[in-house]
Amino acid sequence: MGHLIPVLELSKRLVTHHDFTVTVFVVSCHMSLAESHVIQSSMSPKLFDIVQLPPVDISHLVDANATVVTQIAVIMREAIPAIRSAICSMNFRPTALIVDLFGTESLPIAEELGLLKYVYVPSNAWFLALTVLVPFLDREVEGEYVDQTEPLRIPGCRAVRPEDVVDPMLDRTNQQYFEYVRIGKEIPTSDGVLLNIWEELQPLTLAAFRDETLLGRFSKSPVYPIGPLTRQLSGSRSELFDWLDKQPRESVIFVSFGSGGTLSYEQMTELAWGLEMSQHRFIWVVRPPTRTAADDAFFTAGTASSGDDPSTYLPAGFLTRTKNKGLLVPIWAPQVEVLSHPSVGGFLSHCGWNSTLESVANGVPMIVWPLYSEQRMNATLLEEELGVAVRPKVLPSKKVVGREEIEETVRQIMEDKEGKNEIRARVKELKYSAEKALSKGGSSYTALSRLAQQIEISKQRPTGTEGYVSLAIKPN
Repeated sequence: MGHLIPVLELSKRLVTHHDFTVTVFVVSCHMSLAESHVIQSSMSPKLFDIVQLPPVDISHLVDANATVVTQIAVIMREAIPAIRSAICSMNFRPTALIVDLFGTESLPIAEELGLLKYVYVPSNAWFLALTVLVPFLDREVEGEYVDQTEPLRIPGCRAVRPEDVVDPMLDRTNQQYFEYVRIGKEIPTSDGVLLNIWEELQPLTLAAFRDETLLGRFSKSPVYPIGPLTRQLSGSRSELFDWLDKQPRESVIFVSFGSGGTLSYEQMTELAWGLEMSQHRFIWVVRPPTRTAADDAFFTAGTASSGDDPSTYLPAGFLTRTKNKGLLVPIWAPQVEVLSHPSVGGFLSHCGWNSTLESVANGVPMIVWPLYSEQRMNATLLEEELGVAVRPKVLPSKKVVGREEIEETVRQIMEDKEGKNEIRARVKELKYSAEKALSKGGSSYTALSRLAQQIEISKQRPTGTEGYVSLAIKPN
Protein backbone atom coordinates (compact mmCIF):
# COMPACT_ATOMS: atom_id res chain seq x y z
CA MET A 1 0.00 0.00 0.00
CA GLY A 2 2.90 2.32 0.77
CA HIS A 3 3.96 2.14 -2.88
CA LEU A 4 0.66 1.43 -4.62
CA ILE A 5 -1.24 4.49 -3.37
CA PRO A 6 1.41 7.12 -4.29
CA VAL A 7 1.70 5.71 -7.83
CA LEU A 8 -2.06 5.80 -8.35
CA GLU A 9 -2.33 9.35 -6.97
CA LEU A 10 0.57 10.52 -9.16
CA SER A 11 -1.20 9.01 -12.16
CA LYS A 12 -4.39 10.90 -11.37
CA ARG A 13 -2.50 14.17 -11.07
CA LEU A 14 -0.63 13.69 -14.35
CA VAL A 15 -3.96 13.10 -16.09
CA THR A 16 -6.05 15.83 -14.46
CA HIS A 17 -3.43 18.58 -14.22
CA HIS A 18 -1.21 17.92 -17.24
CA ASP A 19 -3.48 16.10 -19.72
CA PHE A 20 -1.17 13.10 -20.02
CA THR A 21 -2.29 9.62 -20.94
CA VAL A 22 -1.09 7.22 -18.25
CA THR A 23 -0.77 3.47 -18.05
CA VAL A 24 0.10 1.82 -14.74
CA PHE A 25 1.78 -1.57 -14.88
CA VAL A 26 1.15 -3.70 -11.79
CA VAL A 27 3.13 -6.86 -11.25
CA SER A 28 0.48 -9.24 -9.97
CA CYS A 29 0.91 -11.17 -6.74
CA HIS A 30 -1.10 -11.95 -3.63
CA MET A 31 -3.04 -8.75 -3.05
CA SER A 32 -4.77 -7.97 0.21
CA LEU A 33 -8.41 -6.89 0.26
CA ALA A 34 -7.30 -3.34 1.05
CA GLU A 35 -5.00 -3.25 -1.99
CA SER A 36 -7.73 -4.59 -4.26
CA HIS A 37 -10.12 -1.97 -2.87
CA VAL A 38 -7.64 0.84 -3.59
CA ILE A 39 -7.13 -0.29 -7.19
CA GLN A 40 -10.86 -0.62 -7.81
CA SER A 41 -11.69 2.75 -6.26
CA SER A 42 -8.99 4.44 -8.36
CA MET A 43 -10.86 3.40 -11.50
CA SER A 44 -14.00 5.36 -10.71
CA PRO A 45 -14.02 7.52 -12.70
CA LYS A 46 -11.54 5.83 -15.02
CA LEU A 47 -8.70 8.26 -15.62
CA PHE A 48 -5.97 5.87 -16.71
CA ASP A 49 -5.35 2.23 -17.62
CA ILE A 50 -4.09 -0.35 -15.16
CA VAL A 51 -2.38 -3.32 -16.76
CA GLN A 52 -1.84 -6.28 -14.47
CA LEU A 53 1.20 -8.21 -15.61
CA PRO A 54 1.34 -11.99 -15.14
CA PRO A 55 2.59 -13.19 -11.75
CA VAL A 56 6.10 -14.56 -11.55
CA ASP A 57 7.22 -17.64 -9.67
CA ILE A 58 10.19 -16.95 -7.40
CA SER A 59 9.89 -20.07 -5.22
CA HIS A 60 13.04 -21.51 -6.80
CA LEU A 61 14.97 -18.28 -6.36
CA VAL A 62 14.40 -17.26 -2.75
CA ASP A 63 13.82 -19.04 0.51
CA ALA A 64 10.28 -19.08 1.84
CA ASN A 65 11.49 -17.07 4.85
CA ALA A 66 13.19 -14.38 2.75
CA THR A 67 12.48 -10.80 3.80
CA VAL A 68 9.76 -8.77 2.12
CA VAL A 69 12.38 -6.51 0.52
CA THR A 70 14.18 -9.50 -0.99
CA GLN A 71 10.97 -11.04 -2.30
CA ILE A 72 9.82 -7.80 -3.93
CA ALA A 73 13.23 -7.14 -5.47
CA VAL A 74 13.37 -10.63 -6.99
CA ILE A 75 9.77 -10.43 -8.22
CA MET A 76 10.50 -7.13 -9.98
CA ARG A 77 13.69 -8.56 -11.49
CA GLU A 78 11.88 -11.59 -12.86
CA ALA A 79 9.11 -9.35 -14.22
CA ILE A 80 11.47 -7.32 -16.45
CA PRO A 81 10.70 -9.35 -19.64
CA ALA A 82 6.95 -8.90 -19.06
CA ILE A 83 7.38 -5.16 -18.43
CA ARG A 84 9.45 -4.75 -21.61
CA SER A 85 6.92 -6.76 -23.63
CA ALA A 86 3.98 -4.78 -22.27
CA ILE A 87 5.60 -1.43 -23.16
CA CYS A 88 6.55 -2.63 -26.64
CA SER A 89 3.01 -3.86 -27.32
CA MET A 90 1.42 -0.47 -26.62
CA ASN A 91 -0.50 1.20 -29.43
CA PHE A 92 2.13 3.92 -29.63
CA ARG A 93 5.45 4.54 -27.99
CA PRO A 94 5.36 6.17 -24.57
CA THR A 95 7.44 9.22 -23.76
CA ALA A 96 8.63 8.35 -20.28
CA LEU A 97 8.92 5.45 -17.87
CA ILE A 98 8.50 6.10 -14.16
CA VAL A 99 9.46 3.19 -11.94
CA ASP A 100 8.84 2.61 -8.28
CA LEU A 101 11.77 2.38 -5.86
CA PHE A 102 11.79 -1.42 -6.30
CA GLY A 103 11.67 -1.19 -10.10
CA THR A 104 15.03 0.45 -10.79
CA GLU A 105 16.32 -2.62 -12.64
CA SER A 106 13.76 -1.76 -15.33
CA LEU A 107 15.40 1.61 -16.09
CA PRO A 108 17.51 0.08 -18.92
CA ILE A 109 14.24 -0.69 -20.74
CA ALA A 110 13.73 3.05 -21.07
CA GLU A 111 17.26 3.44 -22.43
CA GLU A 112 16.65 0.69 -25.00
CA LEU A 113 13.45 2.34 -26.20
CA GLY A 114 14.71 5.91 -26.06
CA LEU A 115 12.40 7.01 -23.25
CA LEU A 116 12.96 9.42 -20.40
CA LYS A 117 13.34 7.49 -17.15
CA TYR A 118 12.43 8.49 -13.61
CA VAL A 119 12.28 6.89 -10.17
CA TYR A 120 9.37 7.60 -7.84
CA VAL A 121 10.43 7.24 -4.20
CA PRO A 122 7.23 7.30 -2.12
CA SER A 123 9.02 8.54 0.99
CA ASN A 124 10.96 11.53 2.29
CA ALA A 125 14.22 13.24 1.32
CA TRP A 126 16.16 11.96 4.34
CA PHE A 127 15.39 8.37 3.34
CA LEU A 128 16.43 9.12 -0.25
CA ALA A 129 19.67 10.66 1.04
CA LEU A 130 20.55 7.51 2.97
CA THR A 131 19.62 5.32 0.00
CA VAL A 132 21.90 7.04 -2.52
CA LEU A 133 24.68 7.24 0.08
CA VAL A 134 24.58 3.56 1.08
CA PRO A 135 26.89 2.38 -1.77
CA PHE A 136 29.51 4.79 -0.37
CA LEU A 137 28.85 3.65 3.21
CA ASP A 138 29.17 0.04 2.03
CA ARG A 139 32.78 0.77 1.03
CA GLU A 140 33.73 3.00 3.93
CA VAL A 141 32.04 1.56 7.05
CA GLU A 142 33.47 -1.55 8.67
CA GLY A 143 31.24 -3.96 10.58
CA GLU A 144 27.50 -3.84 11.06
CA TYR A 145 25.84 -0.43 10.93
CA VAL A 146 23.84 -1.17 14.07
CA ASP A 147 27.10 -1.71 15.97
CA GLN A 148 28.57 1.69 15.09
CA THR A 149 29.25 3.99 18.03
CA GLU A 150 28.66 7.18 16.04
CA PRO A 151 25.74 8.25 13.81
CA LEU A 152 26.14 7.77 10.07
CA ARG A 153 26.90 11.21 8.65
CA ILE A 154 25.05 12.38 5.55
CA PRO A 155 26.45 15.51 3.84
CA GLY A 156 24.15 18.48 4.29
CA CYS A 157 21.47 16.87 6.44
CA ARG A 158 20.72 15.03 9.67
CA ALA A 159 22.93 12.05 10.56
CA VAL A 160 21.29 8.65 11.01
CA ARG A 161 21.64 6.94 14.38
CA PRO A 162 22.62 3.26 14.12
CA GLU A 163 19.35 2.19 15.74
CA ASP A 164 17.36 4.15 13.12
CA VAL A 165 18.80 2.57 9.96
CA VAL A 166 16.36 1.03 7.49
CA ASP A 167 15.63 -2.69 7.72
CA PRO A 168 17.92 -3.73 4.83
CA MET A 169 20.89 -2.23 6.71
CA LEU A 170 20.34 -4.29 9.86
CA ASP A 171 22.32 -7.27 8.54
CA ARG A 172 24.99 -6.76 5.89
CA THR A 173 25.06 -10.48 5.05
CA ASN A 174 21.37 -10.64 4.14
CA GLN A 175 20.27 -10.51 0.51
CA GLN A 176 17.97 -7.54 1.20
CA TYR A 177 21.07 -5.47 2.01
CA PHE A 178 22.67 -6.27 -1.35
CA GLU A 179 19.41 -5.36 -3.09
CA TYR A 180 19.27 -2.06 -1.22
CA VAL A 181 22.86 -1.17 -2.16
CA ARG A 182 22.02 -1.96 -5.78
CA ILE A 183 18.96 0.33 -5.68
CA GLY A 184 21.15 3.08 -4.23
CA LYS A 185 23.49 2.73 -7.20
CA GLU A 186 20.69 2.65 -9.80
CA ILE A 187 18.64 5.67 -8.65
CA PRO A 188 21.31 8.20 -9.76
CA THR A 189 21.21 6.73 -13.31
CA SER A 190 17.71 8.14 -13.80
CA ASP A 191 16.71 11.44 -15.40
CA GLY A 192 15.10 12.51 -12.14
CA VAL A 193 13.72 11.37 -8.80
CA LEU A 194 10.17 12.12 -7.68
CA LEU A 195 9.58 12.44 -3.93
CA ASN A 196 6.27 12.43 -2.09
CA ILE A 197 7.08 15.53 -0.03
CA TRP A 198 6.97 19.28 -0.61
CA GLU A 199 9.83 21.77 -0.68
CA GLU A 200 8.95 23.47 2.60
CA LEU A 201 8.89 20.19 4.56
CA GLN A 202 12.61 19.37 4.16
CA PRO A 203 14.30 22.40 2.57
CA LEU A 204 17.80 21.70 3.93
CA THR A 205 17.94 18.11 2.70
CA LEU A 206 16.60 19.09 -0.71
CA ALA A 207 19.17 21.88 -0.89
CA ALA A 208 21.91 19.31 -0.15
CA PHE A 209 20.86 17.30 -3.24
CA ARG A 210 21.29 20.42 -5.36
CA ASP A 211 24.76 21.12 -3.98
CA GLU A 212 27.53 19.23 -5.76
CA THR A 213 29.75 19.51 -2.67
CA LEU A 214 27.13 17.73 -0.55
CA LEU A 215 24.59 15.07 -1.65
CA GLY A 216 24.98 16.21 -5.25
CA ARG A 217 28.29 14.34 -5.23
CA PHE A 218 26.42 11.04 -4.91
CA SER A 219 23.41 11.68 -7.17
CA LYS A 220 23.22 14.23 -9.95
CA SER A 221 19.63 13.31 -10.85
CA PRO A 222 17.33 16.28 -10.20
CA VAL A 223 14.88 15.78 -7.34
CA TYR A 224 11.23 16.73 -7.81
CA PRO A 225 9.29 17.17 -4.52
CA ILE A 226 5.73 16.75 -5.84
CA GLY A 227 3.73 15.85 -2.73
CA PRO A 228 1.93 15.32 -0.56
CA LEU A 229 0.00 13.00 -2.87
CA THR A 230 -2.52 11.18 -0.66
CA ARG A 231 -5.80 9.38 -1.11
CA GLN A 232 -8.80 11.61 -1.56
CA LEU A 233 -12.03 11.30 0.42
CA SER A 234 -14.27 8.64 -1.08
CA GLY A 235 -17.52 9.88 0.41
CA SER A 236 -18.35 6.40 1.71
CA ARG A 237 -19.97 6.02 5.12
CA SER A 238 -20.06 3.16 7.61
CA GLU A 239 -21.20 2.55 11.16
CA LEU A 240 -17.96 3.82 12.65
CA PHE A 241 -18.78 7.32 11.33
CA ASP A 242 -22.14 7.24 13.10
CA TRP A 243 -20.15 6.63 16.30
CA LEU A 244 -17.61 9.35 15.45
CA ASP A 245 -20.37 11.88 14.78
CA LYS A 246 -21.46 11.58 18.41
CA GLN A 247 -18.01 12.30 19.90
CA PRO A 248 -16.67 15.75 20.90
CA ARG A 249 -14.25 17.58 18.61
CA GLU A 250 -10.66 16.22 18.65
CA SER A 251 -11.52 13.77 21.43
CA VAL A 252 -10.77 10.44 19.68
CA ILE A 253 -7.38 8.84 19.10
CA PHE A 254 -7.17 6.66 16.00
CA VAL A 255 -4.95 3.56 16.35
CA SER A 256 -3.76 1.79 13.22
CA PHE A 257 -0.53 0.11 12.17
CA GLY A 258 -1.04 0.26 8.42
CA SER A 259 -1.94 -2.37 5.86
CA GLY A 260 0.60 -4.88 7.15
CA GLY A 261 1.61 -3.94 10.68
CA THR A 262 1.08 -6.45 13.47
CA LEU A 263 1.98 -6.65 17.17
CA SER A 264 2.89 -9.47 19.50
CA TYR A 265 0.28 -10.85 21.88
CA GLU A 266 2.08 -9.26 24.83
CA GLN A 267 2.27 -5.88 23.12
CA MET A 268 -1.40 -5.96 22.18
CA THR A 269 -2.24 -6.64 25.80
CA GLU A 270 -0.18 -3.66 26.97
CA LEU A 271 -1.66 -1.42 24.26
CA ALA A 272 -5.21 -2.38 25.26
CA TRP A 273 -4.50 -1.61 28.91
CA GLY A 274 -2.76 1.66 28.01
CA LEU A 275 -5.72 2.87 25.96
CA GLU A 276 -8.15 1.89 28.70
CA MET A 277 -6.07 3.55 31.44
CA SER A 278 -5.84 6.79 29.45
CA GLN A 279 -9.64 7.08 29.66
CA HIS A 280 -9.71 8.64 26.21
CA ARG A 281 -11.99 7.69 23.35
CA PHE A 282 -10.39 5.56 20.64
CA ILE A 283 -10.88 3.75 17.36
CA TRP A 284 -8.52 0.80 17.05
CA VAL A 285 -7.98 -1.15 13.82
CA VAL A 286 -7.21 -4.60 15.22
CA ARG A 287 -5.74 -7.70 13.65
CA PRO A 288 -4.61 -10.92 15.36
CA PRO A 289 -1.20 -10.79 17.04
CA THR A 290 1.94 -12.47 15.80
CA ARG A 291 3.91 -14.66 18.16
CA THR A 292 7.07 -14.98 16.12
CA ALA A 293 10.18 -12.85 16.48
CA ALA A 294 11.42 -13.77 13.00
CA ASP A 295 12.56 -11.13 10.54
CA ASP A 296 9.68 -9.08 9.10
CA ALA A 297 7.32 -10.45 11.76
CA PHE A 298 5.80 -6.98 12.02
CA PHE A 299 4.76 -7.05 8.35
CA THR A 300 2.03 -9.55 7.51
CA ALA A 301 -0.09 -7.84 4.87
CA GLY A 302 -3.09 -9.81 3.67
CA THR A 303 -2.77 -12.71 6.12
CA ALA A 304 -5.46 -11.76 8.64
CA SER A 305 -9.20 -12.34 8.41
CA SER A 306 -12.02 -10.01 9.40
CA GLY A 307 -13.69 -13.03 11.00
CA ASP A 308 -11.11 -13.22 13.80
CA ASP A 309 -12.65 -12.59 17.23
CA PRO A 310 -10.76 -9.81 19.11
CA SER A 311 -11.98 -11.15 22.47
CA THR A 312 -9.68 -14.16 21.98
CA TYR A 313 -6.52 -12.04 22.00
CA LEU A 314 -7.42 -8.91 24.02
CA PRO A 315 -7.51 -8.73 27.84
CA ALA A 316 -10.49 -10.34 29.52
CA GLY A 317 -13.30 -7.83 29.94
CA PHE A 318 -11.64 -5.17 27.77
CA LEU A 319 -14.46 -5.03 25.24
CA THR A 320 -17.08 -4.68 27.96
CA ARG A 321 -15.19 -2.08 29.99
CA THR A 322 -14.45 0.15 26.97
CA LYS A 323 -17.71 -0.25 25.04
CA ASN A 324 -18.70 3.38 25.72
CA LYS A 325 -15.23 4.76 25.07
CA GLY A 326 -13.81 2.78 22.22
CA LEU A 327 -14.60 1.15 18.90
CA LEU A 328 -12.74 -1.80 17.42
CA VAL A 329 -12.55 -2.17 13.64
CA PRO A 330 -11.27 -5.49 12.27
CA ILE A 331 -8.33 -5.50 9.82
CA TRP A 332 -8.96 -2.29 7.85
CA ALA A 333 -10.61 1.12 8.14
CA PRO A 334 -11.06 4.01 5.66
CA GLN A 335 -8.10 5.89 7.11
CA VAL A 336 -8.34 9.16 5.19
CA GLU A 337 -12.02 9.51 6.08
CA VAL A 338 -11.32 8.77 9.75
CA LEU A 339 -8.39 11.20 9.99
CA SER A 340 -10.42 13.95 8.33
CA HIS A 341 -13.28 13.62 10.82
CA PRO A 342 -13.40 16.56 13.27
CA SER A 343 -13.76 14.22 16.27
CA VAL A 344 -10.31 12.70 15.68
CA GLY A 345 -7.58 14.47 17.64
CA GLY A 346 -4.65 12.05 17.52
CA PHE A 347 -3.18 9.18 15.53
CA LEU A 348 -1.18 6.29 17.01
CA SER A 349 0.59 5.13 13.87
CA HIS A 350 3.37 2.90 12.58
CA CYS A 351 4.40 6.12 10.72
CA GLY A 352 4.57 4.63 7.25
CA TRP A 353 4.99 7.57 4.90
CA ASN A 354 1.46 7.34 3.45
CA SER A 355 -0.07 7.41 6.91
CA THR A 356 2.24 10.23 7.94
CA LEU A 357 1.18 12.39 5.00
CA GLU A 358 -2.50 11.62 5.57
CA SER A 359 -2.17 12.64 9.21
CA VAL A 360 -0.33 15.87 8.41
CA ALA A 361 -2.74 16.71 5.58
CA ASN A 362 -5.56 16.58 8.12
CA GLY A 363 -3.71 18.42 10.88
CA VAL A 364 -3.67 15.42 13.26
CA PRO A 365 -0.70 15.03 15.68
CA MET A 366 0.83 11.58 16.06
CA ILE A 367 2.14 9.02 18.48
CA VAL A 368 4.75 7.29 16.32
CA TRP A 369 5.24 3.55 16.70
CA PRO A 370 7.80 2.40 14.08
CA LEU A 371 7.78 -1.29 13.19
CA TYR A 372 9.64 -1.96 9.92
CA SER A 373 11.13 -0.54 6.71
CA GLU A 374 12.24 3.14 7.06
CA GLN A 375 9.73 3.84 9.84
CA ARG A 376 12.37 4.38 12.53
CA MET A 377 13.79 7.22 10.43
CA ASN A 378 10.28 8.57 9.88
CA ALA A 379 9.62 8.55 13.63
CA THR A 380 12.82 10.48 14.36
CA LEU A 381 12.03 12.99 11.62
CA LEU A 382 8.49 13.55 12.88
CA GLU A 383 9.41 13.94 16.53
CA GLU A 384 12.82 15.62 16.51
CA GLU A 385 12.86 17.67 13.32
CA LEU A 386 9.25 18.44 12.40
CA GLY A 387 7.86 18.48 15.95
CA VAL A 388 4.48 16.92 15.11
CA ALA A 389 4.72 13.69 17.12
CA VAL A 390 5.66 12.01 20.39
CA ARG A 391 7.07 8.49 20.69
CA PRO A 392 7.66 5.82 23.33
CA LYS A 393 11.04 5.89 25.05
CA VAL A 394 11.75 2.32 23.92
CA LEU A 395 11.79 1.12 20.33
CA PRO A 396 8.56 -0.89 19.78
CA SER A 397 10.26 -3.25 17.32
CA LYS A 398 12.85 -4.19 19.97
CA LYS A 399 10.99 -4.15 23.28
CA VAL A 400 7.44 -4.25 24.58
CA VAL A 401 6.13 -0.78 25.38
CA GLY A 402 4.42 -0.86 28.79
CA ARG A 403 0.86 0.21 29.49
CA GLU A 404 1.91 3.14 31.72
CA GLU A 405 4.03 4.65 28.96
CA ILE A 406 1.25 4.16 26.43
CA GLU A 407 -1.17 5.90 28.76
CA GLU A 408 1.29 8.78 29.16
CA THR A 409 1.85 9.29 25.42
CA VAL A 410 -1.91 9.21 24.72
CA ARG A 411 -2.51 11.83 27.40
CA GLN A 412 0.40 13.91 26.09
CA ILE A 413 -1.26 14.17 22.67
CA MET A 414 -4.91 14.27 23.68
CA GLU A 415 -4.93 16.45 26.81
CA ASP A 416 -4.50 20.21 27.01
CA LYS A 417 -1.21 20.17 28.88
CA GLU A 418 2.15 21.78 28.29
CA GLY A 419 3.65 20.70 24.97
CA LYS A 420 0.46 19.39 23.44
CA ASN A 421 -0.68 22.72 22.03
CA GLU A 422 2.73 23.25 20.45
CA ILE A 423 2.60 19.89 18.68
CA ARG A 424 -0.96 20.45 17.49
CA ALA A 425 -0.16 23.98 16.33
CA ARG A 426 2.88 22.74 14.41
CA VAL A 427 0.96 20.02 12.56
CA LYS A 428 -1.71 22.59 11.63
CA GLU A 429 1.06 24.77 10.17
CA LEU A 430 2.31 21.84 8.08
CA LYS A 431 -1.24 21.14 6.91
CA TYR A 432 -1.58 24.64 5.51
CA SER A 433 1.94 24.46 4.07
CA ALA A 434 1.05 21.24 2.23
CA GLU A 435 -2.16 22.72 0.85
CA LYS A 436 -0.28 25.74 -0.44
CA ALA A 437 2.42 23.57 -2.03
CA LEU A 438 -0.15 21.64 -4.10
CA SER A 439 -2.13 24.69 -5.18
CA LYS A 440 -1.42 26.51 -8.44
CA GLY A 441 1.89 28.34 -8.12
CA GLY A 442 2.90 26.31 -5.05
CA SER A 443 6.22 24.47 -4.83
CA SER A 444 4.89 20.96 -5.57
CA TYR A 445 2.62 22.19 -8.34
CA THR A 446 5.61 23.93 -9.90
CA ALA A 447 7.90 20.90 -9.47
CA LEU A 448 5.48 18.54 -11.22
CA SER A 449 4.94 21.17 -13.94
CA ARG A 450 8.72 21.26 -14.53
CA LEU A 451 8.76 17.48 -14.83
CA ALA A 452 5.79 17.55 -17.22
CA GLN A 453 7.50 20.20 -19.32
CA GLN A 454 10.64 18.08 -19.55
CA ILE A 455 8.55 15.17 -20.81
CA GLU A 456 6.64 17.42 -23.20
CA ILE A 457 9.76 18.71 -24.93
CA SER A 458 11.59 15.41 -25.04
CA LYS A 459 12.73 14.41 -28.51
CA GLN A 460 11.07 11.03 -28.18
CA ARG A 461 7.59 12.50 -28.02
CA PRO A 462 5.79 11.97 -31.38
CA THR A 463 4.46 15.17 -32.87
CA GLY A 464 0.74 15.74 -32.35
CA THR A 465 0.23 12.99 -29.77
CA GLU A 466 -0.54 13.20 -26.10
CA GLY A 467 2.17 12.85 -23.50
CA TYR A 468 2.31 9.21 -22.41
CA VAL A 469 3.68 8.09 -19.08
CA SER A 470 4.10 4.47 -18.05
CA LEU A 471 4.49 3.60 -14.40
CA ALA A 472 5.92 0.30 -13.22
CA ILE A 473 5.04 -0.37 -9.59
CA LYS A 474 5.86 -3.01 -7.01
CA PRO A 475 3.57 -5.71 -5.60
CA ASN A 476 2.97 -6.54 -1.96
